[in-house]
Amino acid sequence: MTIEVKAPVFPESVADGTIATWHKQPGESVKRDELLVDIETDKVVLEVVAQSDGVIKEILKAEGETILSAEVIAIFEAGAAGTEAAPAPSTETASESAANADDLKVNPAARKMAEEKGVDLADVKASGKDGRITKEDVVNHLKQPAPVAQAPAAPAAAVQAPVAPTPVAAPLAPVFAPGDRAEKRVPMTRLRSTIAKRLVSAQQNAAMLTTYNEVDMKAVMELRKQYKDAFEKKHNGVRLGFMSFFVKAATEALKRFPSVNASIDGNDIVYHGYQDIGVAVSTEKGLVVPVLRDVDALGLADIEAGILDYALKARDGKLAIEEMQGGTFTITNGGTFGSLMSTPILNPPQTAILGMHKIQDRPVAIDGQVEIRPMMYLALSYDHRMIDGKEAVQFLVTIKELLEDPARILLDI
Repeated sequence: MTIEVKAPVFPESVADGTIATWHKQPGESVKRDELLVDIETDKVVLEVVAQSDGVIKEILKAEGETILSAEVIAIFEAGAAGTEAAPAPSTETASESAANADDLKVNPAARKMAEEKGVDLADVKASGKDGRITKEDVVNHLKQPAPVAQAPAAPAAAVQAPVAPTPVAAPLAPVFAPGDRAEKRVPMTRLRSTIAKRLVSAQQNAAMLTTYNEVDMKAVMELRKQYKDAFEKKHNGVRLGFMSFFVKAATEALKRFPSVNASIDGNDIVYHGYQDIGVAVSTEKGLVVPVLRDVDALGLADIEAGILDYALKARDGKLAIEEMQGGTFTITNGGTFGSLMSTPILNPPQTAILGMHKIQDRPVAIDGQVEIRPMMYLALSYDHRMIDGKEAVQFLVTIKELLEDPARILLDI
């Protein structure tokens, strides 16, 4: 029986997609639920799997071609017998991997890579939903040195700022040998191209201005140190980080300054009676901004759990388009990578974005005395068409005051 292989139905915000990788070729045997092709959109990578056993009869859209929603991209012959793929290495490790894989939850792409590389899936740490092993998990397992099975540094970094974890996979840029004057030209990914266009558009179409301030993190750090163990025990392993304090402080400030929580739609100003805050997450393919909804109703534990969940999904490429749409305000944390100060770029149609930075001990004057305090620079970029300088400065000062005296958040003062 001949079946048309179609692209998924894209959401309204996604106009088209690009064929990224064909994992099966015409005439090659395919099993049910085996990965056929990856389709890259402006926001996510979508996987198309086989609906039954058979073979691909014809590929209609080659890698790199642009496709539309639900467009036919290949012809599939259900029940037909085809040639087998290249056999996996005939080693005991590969055989055991295939046997153990039957008892594990494994994505088709991860299973294929494990067979090709002779990886025992039982040794691979799963990070996907419901304990599923993803392709990225296999890649990370291959890159991990044998003597160091578990690196404690990663969780520690996630505690401080899980919003923007260091990408776990190797960078896409090529690696050249010392003294090598070679060059390599690679096409920009669709996601990276979209990010570039949006950033340029934000600078060209908005009267963007940035105001800076600094916050003394001593109170938050002492509060976290005092209650982090009890917090983690109370909330089933959810760790108390700094990001939840910034999200709550920003939420309170947004309620006091509605213009900063607004957006511009043509000649109209849209005021939002809710606070949906996007948290910028860095991945190997680029920056994505999943959104925490109705933050005003969330506690610190809910915020930390939500951020960690988004960070893991972003790392595995599992963020849904719906999770990145909307948002009335954005927070980005360059401090995770050591940035001392930067100028964040607006995330249209939002009118403001808050930039966090590295916490660094600096001498400051306290009641006439010089003390060493853990200080952080804050940056608020805003659209001057919508927000006056006075409002922007007062908004940033409000966040500073709430963080330097966290009790204000609870008392709403």
